[in-house]
Amino acid sequence: MTTSTAVPVIKKPGAPGFLWLDLTRKCQLACGHCHNGSGADGSHGSMTAQDWTRVLDEATAAGVSRVQFTGGEVTLHPDAPALVEYALTLGLAVEVYSNLVHLNDAWWSLLRREGVSLATSYYGSEGAHNAVTGRGSHARTRANIVKAVADKVPVRVSVIVSDPSGTGDEAKRELQALGVRAVRVDHVRPFGRAANGREPCTDGLCGRCGDGRASIGPDGAVSPCVFSTWLSVGNVQEASLRAIFDGPEIAQANAAIREGRDLDAAFSCGPGSPCGPDSDDSRSCTPDTDDECSPGTPGSECTPRN
Repeated sequence: MTTSTAVPVIKKPGAPGFLWLDLTRKCQLACGHCHNGSGADGSHGSMTAQDWTRVLDEATAAGVSRVQFTGGEVTLHPDAPALVEYALTLGLAVEVYSNLVHLNDAWWSLLRREGVSLATSYYGSEGAHNAVTGRGSHARTRANIVKAVADKVPVRVSVIVSDPSGTGDEAKRELQALGVRAVRVDHVRPFGRAANGREPCTDGLCGRCGDGRASIGPDGAVSPCVFSTWLSVGNVQEASLRAIFDGPEIAQANAAIREGRDLDAAFSCGPGSPCGPDSDDSRSCTPDTDDECSPGTPGSECTPRN
């Protein structure tokens, strides 16, 4: 008589409804915590405008309904405006994630279009903001937040807090006083420059990456989210988006992420907990209401999280 070891079933996630289109690693700022190491020396990668257009076609055919154009600084990509326009013709809801350092008239005209919204990061006072970005960027970002509100452009702002004990409450109140309705507080995540040279770890993720969403980088690599780019599950320059969504790699990556979340038994997500559904810093990530995932902030045995 022989015994057999059960093989766990890895459920295919199916087609995401939301995609990050991570167009570029070029940025005017030098944020010390940048999750993908973008900066002035960054590039737009190997994806052409035709590649991105094909991805948008394939995404729509696969059932994707919402996309976020991000980077780097997305407004520095020469093809970004045309790609946003094309996404709108396909009936996709579009969010543009910008540092708001510089938006020309053409970008403002595009942002006022039906179906387009705006998102940005904010770091608090002028001194705090400029220290994080490495540039005197606070005045421009704040002024463009005010302009977005005045122009009735839907705008979402993430207050990014570097200190694990920080609440971001003061910056949140400031933004709300400016008329921003969608404000959330987020903490620096242990990826890119914020990892300080340490290897990335799934325990630094929210645990919901790949669940109804995926990310495509400047070189065509697909990953469960913008923070898990080291978990590449395919490349749109080599395979169709549908084939990648249906492939085993994305299911395996998602299973590894879920395992890391489940092993973090000390992290309770019940009502009233730091990651509960009513918390700004929620570990849950709901694509229907939030295009950006939430981090896991408590310490753990996984080195990058500490």
